[in-house]
Amino acid sequence: MSILTAFTLKQNRQLLWELTLREIRQRYKQSVLGYFWVILSPALQMVVMSFVFSFVFKLADVGVPYSIFLFSGLLPWTLFSTSLQAATGSLVSNAGLIRKIYFPREILVLSNILAKNIDFFLSTTVFIAMMFIFRIPVTFHVFWVIPILLIQNLLTYGIGLMLSAFNLFYRDIQYLINLILLLWMYLTPIMYSVSIFPEKYRWIFRFNPMAIFVNAYREVVLSGGWPNFTSLGLALFLSLVLLGVGFKIFKKLEGQFADVV
Repeated sequence: MSILTAFTLKQNRQLLWELTLREIRQRYKQSVLGYFWVILSPALQMVVMSFVFSFVFKLADVGVPYSIFLFSGLLPWTLFSTSLQAATGSLVSNAGLIRKIYFPREILVLSNILAKNIDFFLSTTVFIAMMFIFRIPVTFHVFWVIPILLIQNLLTYGIGLMLSAFNLFYRDIQYLINLILLLWMYLTPIMYSVSIFPEKYRWIFRFNPMAIFVNAYREVVLSGGWPNFTSLGLALFLSLVLLGVGFKIFKKLEGQFADVV
């Protein structure tokens, strides 16, 4: 499966690039602030949530300024949730294109995810500025962000392939995923640290891949340490399994796409 996917992407890389650029351009085509919204939206979320959880609920000390702790979890989560939402609706929103010409439809899913990655990289400019402001030391461990991000995107792509195909047949999926993501966010240590839970309950987070990714980002960026390789290996295994299952389901249903859009 992975070899076939890589071959397909190589053969259609120009189409993938054009579709990705189209997604980026269309999103803010008639917006006054344009791409500034990419930075402004997560930054405002961080400010509001920092106030609520720092002064209202007064969570336990997390070892670094709470705002940068929160932002380090909010950025990857926003990438995951927005990518998954965009991927879920990618086939429906490109119905006209699907009816007109044939090309590997999985490229539509991937182009939406890549476009959200561009948003993610733009948003990290605020995080980098915060690193300097709060004088968070940067170590060579920060380069672990690259493989962690890659594994996270594999997970998103695998789930996105399944959801986009199902959503084409059952439009309720796009509404259901919004509810699931809301619940999933509160089960992921974005606004809180896993350390506030008793040791005997922390194993639960090992079965939440986004909890693994968020903790891994914080470990390599904020703490300057190594990621938990056992947990990261589990996340990689789960991501590859979901990618394989998602690709198989997508290809099985692909022949019916043009008939139902």
